[in-house]
Amino acid sequence: MFFAPVVRTRAMAPAFRSFDRSFERFVNDAFFRNLPPGFAVNEDDKAWTLTLDMPGIAREDVAINIEGAIVRIDTRAEAKRQFKAAYELPQDIDAEASAAKLEHGVLTLTLAKKAPVSTARRIDVK
Repeated sequence: MFFAPVVRTRAMAPAFRSFDRSFERFVNDAFFRNLPPGFAVNEDDKAWTLTLDMPGIAREDVAINIEGAIVRIDTRAEAKRQFKAAYELPQDIDAEASAAKLEHGVLTLTLAKKAPVSTARRIDVK
């Protein structure tokens, strides 16, 4: 099947905008949303919440590393079960304000969003 992009004029935009968004959501969910079972991501204004099913893994065996917008979850080599994954989020993560909790085989990560720093400078006109 071949999909070709369609350019809509401004006059047609209001009538087709909701259809376009619905179709885009359908395609993204159907083809590009291949999340593993037992994995969920929720987002609010201040943080992302990731939940992963990790049965049989002890707290002491899990290491979580945050670098920029990438979260790496890894278990020690001596752990009963091995787990290794990396997830990239759309915005940098504030590692100091983030938290992790492992209860009953479910790892819950609360990853705080880092506020973008503006590098704009004001120049006085002389």
